[in-house]
Amino acid sequence: MNKPVIVVLSCDQQLAVELPSALQGRVDVRACDTTEEVQDLLRTVTPQGFVADFRRTSHTGMAEARLLSLLQERFPALRIALLTPDRCPEPLQARADETDLTHFKGRVDSQILAQTFRELADRVAPVELPTLPRGQASTNADPQFPAARNTPVSTPRAAMTSTSSTRSAVPAHETALLDTSAASISRRFETSSPQLQQMLADLEIAARHDVTIMLIGETGAGKTYLSRLIHEASPRRTDPFLPVACGALPDDLIESELFGHMKGSFTSAHADKEGKFIAAKRGSLLLDEIDVLGLEQQVKLLRVIETGEFEPVGSNQTLRSQARLIVASNLELQPLVEQGRFRPDLYYRLNMLKFNIPPLRHRKVDIVPLARRFVRQFVQKHGVTIREIDPGLFETLLGYPWPGNVRELEHVIQRAVIYCRDGVLRAEHLPSHIVGGYAGPTNDPSVDLGHQFVTTATPKQSLEGQIALTEKEIIEQALFKNSFSRTRTAKDLGISRVTLYNKMKRYGIGN
Repeated sequence: MNKPVIVVLSCDQQLAVELPSALQGRVDVRACDTTEEVQDLLRTVTPQGFVADFRRTSHTGMAEARLLSLLQERFPALRIALLTPDRCPEPLQARADETDLTHFKGRVDSQILAQTFRELADRVAPVELPTLPRGQASTNADPQFPAARNTPVSTPRAAMTSTSSTRSAVPAHETALLDTSAASISRRFETSSPQLQQMLADLEIAARHDVTIMLIGETGAGKTYLSRLIHEASPRRTDPFLPVACGALPDDLIESELFGHMKGSFTSAHADKEGKFIAAKRGSLLLDEIDVLGLEQQVKLLRVIETGEFEPVGSNQTLRSQARLIVASNLELQPLVEQGRFRPDLYYRLNMLKFNIPPLRHRKVDIVPLARRFVRQFVQKHGVTIREIDPGLFETLLGYPWPGNVRELEHVIQRAVIYCRDGVLRAEHLPSHIVGGYAGPTNDPSVDLGHQFVTTATPKQSLEGQIALTEKEIIEQALFKNSFSRTRTAKDLGISRVTLYNKMKRYGIGN
């Protein structure tokens, strides 16, 4: 018998974790952070229950009310639990008053929430809709909710981690559940930091207009992800989003990559090439690490921003770009202007709409929610069972400065999930340098990580400690690489099994 499917749309990761337990594991809970993930999921399953957590709503609540309307039209028997703030927006209150759904205001206990779906847990899930023949459409299908198929999905979360790849194969009229952009950035870029929330609110306004946006933030702070949200929140969202990592391109190829070139214009130009400014069409183009551009390239970029015009390398033909430009850097540009490495006219043109993304260590309130989100993501991706998260793990995460920001936190949590063997995620599953408080390197030498992360041990002790931490990580990585076979691990490391056993015992590996 199939378990009833309950979809949870919420930024509160604890809801999706606690609901299955509250229903004794008799339901299949599918967690989604965004309406885009809901859209992807509804292509493959037919839900019987839906938790709409709108406690962090847009200003009006209109978009959320429309989502509920679409869900109820597409799935008339769907049981819905609506979660709103105490001061519920009027459209959501009206929806709750006019339709058959359960409305919770403010904080809600998972056990109380589970009562809404108690009957579902005792029933067999209805048969899912049959797969339609290719090219045939249902006569009563809602174009914004494609008909569900009975294709089994073994790892739904993993399949939803890249929404951009899914959208590329979907017609434009199906690329969004809601025809709205005002709430998408704030909702999808999860944060409880007032500073960042205000920045996102300002960014939502800029995203709706045809203006060039500049993002400044450390490596791993989320510049590329935020740029994609800007694109998807804009009227250009049905056209391509193309990121260009300028720092990864040789100096002599950046211009060709951006503007294109003609056959024979340089030694390796064996054919005409379309540049990114043309390939982006009417979409968005992200130029990451813009600080690496040379002065000549900066002149051409300024011209594109001002007039949209440029010439491909080796051509006299003037082309016009219709793309929206987003630029990003992990360095402040003003010092580069003072050093003569960045043109003042381009700097002042970009600085008009500059948004600074605060590093993770300046918004510690986000560390625990992000960690919970990554735990849930990697539990499903790697098929690891985690029943509990020890509070000591969060204490350790909060005490580390995260020079690699959200990206570093994501990788650290992935590693911890992989090494968790007994269902309880603890601080000991984190990398040794995180537990020891040794801050990793940062690409920005001006970043002050704080004196609280400097060890007070003697130089000799500090060196020995760091060597031990490195050795422990090498052994742990080798064990994982060899599927925890100690024989193969010892051979891979070039040591005897006895030596490996002694070192594992010394460092508490495998306990």
